[in-house]
Amino acid sequence: MDDPKAIVVGISGCSSSGKTTLARILRDIFPNTMILHEDDFYKAETELPTRHGFLDWDCAEAISVPDMEAALDHIRATGTFPASLDSKEDQNSVGKCPVSDAKIDAMKAKVAAWVQPGQPGHALFVERKLRLCLFDGFLMYSAETAGAMKRMDIKLFLLVSREKATQRREARDGYVTLEGFWKDPPGYVEKIVWPNYAKEHAWLFENGDVEGVPDEEVLEKAGISVQTGLGLDVDMETTLEWAVDLIVRELEKKVQAPL
Repeated sequence: MDDPKAIVVGISGCSSSGKTTLARILRDIFPNTMILHEDDFYKAETELPTRHGFLDWDCAEAISVPDMEAALDHIRATGTFPASLDSKEDQNSVGKCPVSDAKIDAMKAKVAAWVQPGQPGHALFVERKLRLCLFDGFLMYSAETAGAMKRMDIKLFLLVSREKATQRREARDGYVTLEGFWKDPPGYVEKIVWPNYAKEHAWLFENGDVEGVPDEEVLEKAGISVQTGLGLDVDMETTLEWAVDLIVRELEKKVQAPL
């Protein structure tokens, strides 16, 4: 696209790795920013596959990938959401923010200075009037979603341990769906969530171990950024600062080169 109206930032990782939390904080830090949720492209329950006796919400077959790709095309072309998009994710409960007000204020001040006249951010957000679309989802860097990956300008991947992901997921109240409300049945994380995550993301890690070492060569080739050298379960304050710096750095490249 020669003249996109929005830059898409993908934020992916295992369920409960902090994707949506990070996206919501970033939306308050960067100007002209909106959030698109992969969860808003779920198919109806009657179309979901069944595995181990459970409805499987955590696989590519549960997502309408063509609708997701069409929405990304619309956002990049117009800087707006498709009129037909009805977010269910935004109706889910939000827990206590894991980032201090002081850290958020510091990041807001940093970005505010970056968008002042004469700064790179001003050229993007004020002169070009670009919007930033934060696109969060549990399954965005896989063979099934390769088309969506091509539509992302910046790609972040959040790491998490099996123990932490399970703990966070099992603590959730549940999820608003097209049909009403879904709460994970006992054993769902163990049988569905984690195995699906490990299977789809093994290609991003050395020896296919999603709790092991990220494969930097593979990640670089795919244009996916992760926090390296900090292990799993990095606190959200550190993750937020990393994400802000990365997004600013990548956006500055777009000031120097055609979009």
